[in-house]
Amino acid sequence: MTRAAPPPANAFSLVELMAVLLIAAIALAVAVPDLRAMIRLYQLNAAVNDLSGAIGLTRAQAMARGQRVVLAPLEPAGTDWSLGWVAFVDHDGDRRPGASDELIATHGPVGKGIVVSAVFSSQKLPDYLAYNSAGRSCTATSSAAARWGTLSLFQGEQTRRIKINMLGRARVCDPARDGANCEGEEEES
Repeated sequence: MTRAAPPPANAFSLVELMAVLLIAAIALAVAVPDLRAMIRLYQLNAAVNDLSGAIGLTRAQAMARGQRVVLAPLEPAGTDWSLGWVAFVDHDGDRRPGASDELIATHGPVGKGIVVSAVFSSQKLPDYLAYNSAGRSCTATSSAAARWGTLSLFQGEQTRRIKINMLGRARVCDPARDGANCEGEEEES
């Protein structure tokens, strides 16, 4: 009795393996730019959500404490929101966190390449957003005077805005999607 020869092993030739690797490399080269754009979009959305959350926290703390609470850029001059922000009870009235002020929360810099700019009804520097005990946006010196505006976040071609109305309510919008309902400042060059 003769034994039948074993079936040939299922294997790839070197040429077949190289062809598969070439196709995978081409697919990866096509996908990497899209992946980078997706990562930048996630970074921008995370920064928007963090800043929007800080606004909500500031408003809630003002109502819970029954006193004015301020949200301001963390940067010493109080003009660059991209370097982070701080929520605090401004006991000394200078719109900047200091030794006599009660810190509520701080947030560090936003992602690389994200620019944050602000336009408020009163452009008095340092920049800030304040809420009174009723949860309404106000000036740092008067709980009765309304202060509203827009915080815009830019990353490349993407823009998101946080619009704060006279009542202090904040909403996030995308100018590319929402059009005229999301008007605001243009990116500074």
